[in-house]
Amino acid sequence: MNNHSNISNSLNNTTTSTSPQDLGLHFLEMARLGLPRGLCDMDEDEDSPTELNTINSSGGFLLVTPDKLSVKYTNVNLHGHDVGVVQANKPAPVKRLVYYFEIHVKDAGAKGQIAIGFTTESFKMRRQPGWEPNSCGYHGDDGLLYRGLGKKEPFGPTYTSGDTVGAGINYASQEFFFTKNGIVVGAVEKDMKGPLFPTIAVHSQNEEVQVNFGQKPFAFDLKLFEAQERMKQQTTIEKLSLPSNVSYRIVRSYLQHYGYEDTLSAFDMACKSTVPPIYIAQENGFDEQDIMYALNQRKTLRQLIRKGEIDAALGKLSEWYPQIVQDEKSATCFLLHCQKFIELVRVGALEEAVKYGRNQLGKFYGLPGFQDLVQDSVALLAYEQPQESPVGYLLEDTQREIVADTVNAMVLSTNPNVKNLQGCLHPYLEQLLRQLTACCLVRRSLNGDQGEAFQLHRVLNSIKKSKC
Repeated sequence: MNNHSNISNSLNNTTTSTSPQDLGLHFLEMARLGLPRGLCDMDEDEDSPTELNTINSSGGFLLVTPDKLSVKYTNVNLHGHDVGVVQANKPAPVKRLVYYFEIHVKDAGAKGQIAIGFTTESFKMRRQPGWEPNSCGYHGDDGLLYRGLGKKEPFGPTYTSGDTVGAGINYASQEFFFTKNGIVVGAVEKDMKGPLFPTIAVHSQNEEVQVNFGQKPFAFDLKLFEAQERMKQQTTIEKLSLPSNVSYRIVRSYLQHYGYEDTLSAFDMACKSTVPPIYIAQENGFDEQDIMYALNQRKTLRQLIRKGEIDAALGKLSEWYPQIVQDEKSATCFLLHCQKFIELVRVGALEEAVKYGRNQLGKFYGLPGFQDLVQDSVALLAYEQPQESPVGYLLEDTQREIVADTVNAMVLSTNPNVKNLQGCLHPYLEQLLRQLTACCLVRRSLNGDQGEAFQLHRVLNSIKKSKC
């Protein structure tokens, strides 16, 4: 089972927690995997085409160069089956927004019967892409698009010597698209299933093309195209509107949940100064005192932990909420002691770190769920530059945030009015984002697991760049 599956199972299990101890275990799992708060990323590495497949090709009619990136038609075209066809060595990856490759026409030869497109693995390697079912090709001699037996349609300009032509799959719109000299010629519905191989064909004497699978810059600005596609999705989202009191309430609950008292005060003042003022309704079944439970204390604890002042945080917890730290072998105590050890390493107090590790982390060594994080923490001592080591994730600010979130959730769980501990884990905003992620994953699964996974940080970064 991969890390994403483990994370999903952990989230599903802890969202139905029945005891405060389970809250600590939830954050322990996040710390073990080095995850930031909120949604995890789901980048999925896939093998991409890198060269031409010299084994599965019509070798009698073309010559592939030793680097497997250029082909030349070496025969004399006698009839329609004398096609020199070659596929890429791997199918186009599907778990991304767009896949794209290009060819440069070095020589259009006698007739310029060059084609670029996509075919399935079982494609007949004596036919042009688009001349058979389950294939699609943009042809240079007539500018037509061919999609299956006998299906052709006007599409774009012809292309010849010196032109660079590209073919791509837009998984967001489920379309094939083609380019000429860096400009999109057009797009058509992707009506083919299964793994699709980038394919090129030559069909008359002396035709020669070079293929670019991304080993050098494309003539087409692929990054700009991807950004524009993401902006289309973002524009669609932005057309949806929520009543101001609903959206403000979601933001306000986020600030309340994490104890951002000063920001909350400024936010409330801003709501009152709008025209007309925004009315934030109280939670059903809770009064304002319950909503603001221990806000100032949670703010103080978060600030101390984010500054690395773990001893001070432990002192405040012992004073205000001794029940949280009374079990010295709880996940919460472990994360606090572990962070204290990390802070000592951060400032170079290695001797003190060793002593502290023996006294505090040693209690947890060998206990299920703790051992690997103890080992990673202790491993920080083995590196001259621990920030650049494989366990350097422990020195990132996200680890402090995880500990701060743990303490925050535990304090919220002491509220006698709490009936569902799920609310202690995530505010409404994060619950909505998790639901959004789940919906995006379901949508992708219904589409054959094609397209990129939802990634929160990428969405936020694209919004930020668009406003610059």
